Amino acid sequence: MSEPVVASRSVDVGGTSPSIISVEHVFKSVTDSTGTLTILRDIDFSLAPRETAAIVGASGSGKSTLLSIIAGLDTPTQGTVHLAGQNLFGMNEDDRAALRAQKVGFVFQSFQLMGNLSALENVMLPLELSGAANARAQATEMLRRVGLGERLGHYPKVLSGGEQQRVALARAFVVQPAVLLADEPTGSLDFATGEKIMTLMFDLNQELGTTLVLVTHDRAIASRCERRITIEAGQVVANAD
Repeated sequence: MSEPVVASRSVDVGGTSPSIISVEHVFKSVTDSTGTLTILRDIDFSLAPRETAAIVGASGSGKSTLLSIIAGLDTPTQGTVHLAGQNLFGMNEDDRAALRAQKVGFVFQSFQLMGNLSALENVMLPLELSGAANARAQATEMLRRVGLGERLGHYPKVLSGGEQQRVALARAFVVQPAVLLADEPTGSLDFATGEKIMTLMFDLNQELGTTLVLVTHDRAIASRCERRITIEAGQVVANAD
């Protein structure tokens, strides 16, 4: 088997800038009765604040596993991740959860909305969990910014897929996270709706200065990011502007 081609660099934004995300020689393996499967091999790269990066590769290449490790939702077999200067795997689970709540927003292919909560209540939820005093006003304004000012009281089951993803975007951005992690955010949408969602995501990302890490198999979507990190069979084979 050939050795992985692994690139690592930090990008300066307006001068010397520390990395907001640093993935350091991450390996991930799982073992069952059939043996050991290596999912990720020596993943090593860093991203600067405000940078946009697409993690691309075929299904099964390890993209979503890597995103989960960056979020601290999954643990590596070897290596670590620094997020906003904090060593995720030098923390216990409670501390990782607290850091995620402060620094990270998520957008998923399956929306992950609470079905028993209205659009407004879904967006209010992370603000309430963080103790924000004006959660309703902030959530209302963010829903208006994503074009759902007239749908505040509607529940997910009566919203279209595109509207549900707009609620998910509002929920992710309302806390003004340092990092937004998106896993195939247009995978459940038709092409036209997906294009609108991606434009909205990049507009909000630029406006709020968030670092965006986007997992996708769509090369056209990936091309909109400043960086493209290509994974094949668990290895980084390209890391380029």
